[in-house]
Amino acid sequence: MSKEGNKTKMSYIVAIKQLLDPLYARLEKIDLKIKGNNTKDSLRYYRNEDLKKIFGLSNNTIIKYRQTGILPYTKLGDIYLYESSKIEKILSENEP
Repeated sequence: MSKEGNKTKMSYIVAIKQLLDPLYARLEKIDLKIKGNNTKDSLRYYRNEDLKKIFGLSNNTIIKYRQTGILPYTKLGDIYLYESSKIEKILSENEP
């Protein structure tokens, strides 16, 4: 291929790239907004077993924290659920 053919091809590629770059940036912003909204809709919860495994708490400690209001919870039937964001907030507030 000739040098002029390569230059023409490169100029087309550059022109297309200049057109697509703003579109990619816009799509990334839209994607971030969509992901941000999904995190609000899909809350994560821990159960008693999770708290025992992850944080090394005993059954008695979990019960005591629930009764004293240290550990916010939601009860669904006989199952206690603990919202992960609230637990993370408690942990961050109590960092030394």
